Amino acid sequence: MTDDDFKKSTENLKKAVPLMMKNYVAATPANYALWYTYVDNAIPQLNRELDSVVENFGICPPAASEQLYNTYVASRTETDMRDLRNNIEILVNEVSRSMSDTLSDTSQFSQLIDKSFDNLERVEDQAMSMDEVMTVIRQLVSESREIRHSTRFLNDQLETATREINQLKTQLASVQQDALFDSLTSLYNRRSFDSDLNTLCRSEQKMCLILADIDHFKVFNDTYGHLFGDTVIKGIARRLQLSCRDGIQAYRFGGEEFAMIVPNKSLRIARQFGESLRRAVEKLSVKDRRTGKQIGNITISMGVAELEQGEKGESLIERADKLLYEAKELGRNRVMPI
Repeated sequence: MTDDDFKKSTENLKKAVPLMMKNYVAATPANYALWYTYVDNAIPQLNRELDSVVENFGICPPAASEQLYNTYVASRTETDMRDLRNNIEILVNEVSRSMSDTLSDTSQFSQLIDKSFDNLERVEDQAMSMDEVMTVIRQLVSESREIRHSTRFLNDQLETATREINQLKTQLASVQQDALFDSLTSLYNRRSFDSDLNTLCRSEQKMCLILADIDHFKVFNDTYGHLFGDTVIKGIARRLQLSCRDGIQAYRFGGEEFAMIVPNKSLRIARQFGESLRRAVEKLSVKDRRTGKQIGNITISMGVAELEQGEKGESLIERADKLLYEAKELGRNRVMPI
């Protein structure tokens, strides 16, 4: 590194660190790299998107930081982690199947040796002396014992490896759940929501929270099946994604529930957004693949709460959830407060 390179790196770090502190960005290597790239102005598109995030939220929420890092800064290996996990799982399944086949093959081989041994013990009609027959038998007994020992050892090893692979698959599934996005809807997941909400509350940024719940969702599942229910969830998620503007961010909160963080907007504006979203969902219809019919009458209820000074995320969620419950009690397909 030349003196000029060192000087430039030092200057960029001096610029990046205060910006990270100002925007409530955690001091992780990935975030350092993101903000170093930002102050270096090495990727203009990154700067435009990061500026837009800060303009909308007043800070840079963790989910946005991670997504921007993955998109613009991380190496291809890191950005393709989801594909890598999928490839690993495919490999695991193939190896697991191969091991199952091998276990079966070794067991059959051992049985075959035993059968051959039994047949040799019954040799009576061949022109062999008793000494010759006994020699063959002793040799086969010895070989058969060695083969059975080795196959039992291999079986034990393969069974251990199979258990380890099953544990790996469980761990991979757990890692996938901890990813940034929900696998069914492609919305940010609950982990991202909790992280963003808590960061915004700590920074005391002006914001509103909308909690939304699909009305009569259990009826859809019971009547048309769980695959249809998943299609309903995905359809509403798409409506949310199309409706979100000006930094409004949608998350899958859990099950048939969604959350939306509305930054730098009053309760009145957030409620108006919720009402327009409610009308958009009301027009949604989903095809029942079993019958080919389009199923309508899909609605959502919402509760909207504005962050109060010094309030924590749990309290804000509780207030929005209470208003959501009131919307349900008043007949569903409505936004509260009125």
